[in-house]
Amino acid sequence: MASSSEGPVGLRRSLGLLDSTMIVAGSMIGTGIFIVAAEMARQVGSAGWLLASWVITGLLTIAAALSYGELAAMMPRAGGQYVYLREAWSPLWGFLYGWTLFLVIQTGTVAAVAVGFARYLGVWWPRISESAYLIPPIHITSTYAISLSSAQLVGVLLIVLLSWSNARGIQYGKILQNVFTTAKLGSLLGVICVGLLLGWNATAVHANFGNLWAPRGFTLIAPGLSPETGFGLFVAICVAQVGSMFAADAWNNITFAAGEVKNPQRNIPLSLLLGTVVVIGLYVSVNFAYLIVLPLEQVQHAASDRVAGAMLAAVFPATGAALMALGIMISAFGCINGMLMSGARAYYAMAKDGLFFRRAATINRAHVPGTSLAMQGAWASVLVLIRTYNPATREYGNLYSNLLDYVVSAALLFYILTIAGLFRLRIRRPQAERPYWALGYPLVPALYLLGAITVLAWLFAYRPLTTFPGMLIVLIGVPVFWGFRRAAARTDNSVQKAVFGREAEY
Repeated sequence: MASSSEGPVGLRRSLGLLDSTMIVAGSMIGTGIFIVAAEMARQVGSAGWLLASWVITGLLTIAAALSYGELAAMMPRAGGQYVYLREAWSPLWGFLYGWTLFLVIQTGTVAAVAVGFARYLGVWWPRISESAYLIPPIHITSTYAISLSSAQLVGVLLIVLLSWSNARGIQYGKILQNVFTTAKLGSLLGVICVGLLLGWNATAVHANFGNLWAPRGFTLIAPGLSPETGFGLFVAICVAQVGSMFAADAWNNITFAAGEVKNPQRNIPLSLLLGTVVVIGLYVSVNFAYLIVLPLEQVQHAASDRVAGAMLAAVFPATGAALMALGIMISAFGCINGMLMSGARAYYAMAKDGLFFRRAATINRAHVPGTSLAMQGAWASVLVLIRTYNPATREYGNLYSNLLDYVVSAALLFYILTIAGLFRLRIRRPQAERPYWALGYPLVPALYLLGAITVLAWLFAYRPLTTFPGMLIVLIGVPVFWGFRRAAARTDNSVQKAVFGREAEY
């Protein structure tokens, strides 16, 4: 069983239940909730099925959190999902998750949210723009370039600032997380209250809720596949989960920092439950607020998909855009802080096992993995700088946007494997100490697996251009794994034996 501290020079258990819950909620709430409803509404075609899609995401997320709680209580050490996959399946599966986390999932999300912060800062300070270049695009290939715009510079500086503040110690990171998570929870409550108290639009309410389930204004998932048919609607809801799951993702980040949570056997499962229930409740309520202010057509066709901005602009025509920009900046700041704080602990755990760069396993004087934080921040900054280029339209995009599209399905695969691992560990280690037993086992985790596998199957069938590249990113990690394994064997046989030749000390 893990001790109360990882040692005199190791990680220190400084995070209480409130801090842990704030990491769960703060990592979940980024910019997605303010944007993804537009695409989801175009896919399912009705107000009722839009809300139902969020409820489905909520049920899946809470079911997963309840199941993760048992794994977290069994293995209360740094690394979280990486450790669970390693112990349930093999070091290879743990590494492939950690590899994808570092390459895209965590760092790509940080990059996306950092530039999102800069874009909305541009509402207040127009000189901040992705087209205001300090260094114009320098083409690496015909479809990729590197540039530095004022918005990219702000994004990189934000990543550097929060990586540095987290490297000064867990106290700095948790204070920032608590303050900004509280602020963005307040922002979401504010959006809900504005909709309910000030923005009630009788015309929109009648149009949306008078025809709650009737599809209209939809875009076809595939030729001939319409949400007006039962099968078409089923596929549309599955595909719409990409948006809502992306907005609700990162709830598992507290497990990465398990080595710094006080009484982790109690506080991690409880924080997972509290954080996910609160955020999902707010997400469903926010979407309800959109639908009582805006007719569905305006939700579906909000400018640049900024539904929350369109809603506030409808209530406050003069100041709505500025208010929404401020709320999103607060949300983005707290999201980046939580993801940087927690992600570095996963790479630290991998490095301790000899499956990542060895320097990432070092702890600095502030008792945090400073080198891991620096590596993570550096790669996230690189993703900010790399641009995609479309020769046909001569438009520049962002590499991280494409990568995040690719790995949504890969992240879902790892969630499925992790929860399947709960069943496997019940069989393989029936005598292991379990301070918390998954609520509703085996029904709740089985329902999650059924729902998640169904969604993933339809993504393979109807979104192959984004699903298969995501799996390719994961598979590229296989030779990298063997490279780290050989390096570990050459430099430190004791590490190799610890990872590949023993049962975990849990």
